Amino acid sequence: MKTRLTCIFSVLLTLFLFAGSLRYVRDHWLFSFTYSFQLHIGIVGALAAIVLFVVLRSRYMLLLFVWAIAITAHAAVLRYEFIAPAGENIAGHPFKLMSFNMLGDNDANAEHIAQFIIGSAADVVYIMEGEPLAPYLARIADAYPYRMGCLVDTETCDLLVFSKHPLDDAKFVTLSDLRHDRMAIAKVTVDDTTVNLVALHLSKPYFDDYHEVELFNASWLMMGMQGPLIVAGDFNSSSIAPDMLRFQRVNKLHVANFEPATWPIKAGKFGIPIDHIYARMPTTMTSLKRLPDAMGSNHFGLEAEFIIQKQ
Repeated sequence: MKTRLTCIFSVLLTLFLFAGSLRYVRDHWLFSFTYSFQLHIGIVGALAAIVLFVVLRSRYMLLLFVWAIAITAHAAVLRYEFIAPAGENIAGHPFKLMSFNMLGDNDANAEHIAQFIIGSAADVVYIMEGEPLAPYLARIADAYPYRMGCLVDTETCDLLVFSKHPLDDAKFVTLSDLRHDRMAIAKVTVDDTTVNLVALHLSKPYFDDYHEVELFNASWLMMGMQGPLIVAGDFNSSSIAPDMLRFQRVNKLHVANFEPATWPIKAGKFGIPIDHIYARMPTTMTSLKRLPDAMGSNHFGLEAEFIIQKQ
């Protein structure tokens, strides 16, 4: 009986860890879901290997434990790769941005979210799936007089940008034929310095190769942007997924600290970060926090503070 149990659990745990190691075999959209969960798979695999070793006394479990620790460590290294020094002593102008996917059918909480936006004290707010806010746009405009989305620069209400500063060169871009106008580009002037703003709402990574194509097209546009850059939105993927790593490296993006989990909300801090706020020097991110309440959405929102160095 013990031999049979050892065989069964060895096979199951091996397959589980193999799923968490697929990035080392093939970078393909079919495996995209496992890329974001590599850290979780590694931790669960390591704990399972310890328990099974104690119960079954199989040396093979020690090998699986080492395997689990290896993929866990690599995932942790990848998550820390883009953390830049907070830069509290850097001189410049403070800037705050909030990003939140409010959920497209979240009408019951739309008024509360509108009030939250108004009281957020953010310079710029990105909202994904923002159609429920349509009845409250005039109210929001009292605090944020400049807007993109909902019949301003686009016919769609999916992606909204609210700003206290004039939005120059504002435009929407369609990144793939799956969804329209899921990238918003604009510039704001802060302390005589022009800051490039990019808002993104990407397709899910398991919808064929659309996610990778959209990241590539976004990068192509961003590479021509000079000076400070802030990129945020719902990426539907963790920063450690292979296409996300390429996106961050090519565009020289960084974060201020270990990214907080934003999905699924029931997992709380044990979920994965699929919503992101990134910056490129000379914009220095000084803090990155998760909003305390999901307000009826299936995502937690994020807020980040920056120092914009005068150019």
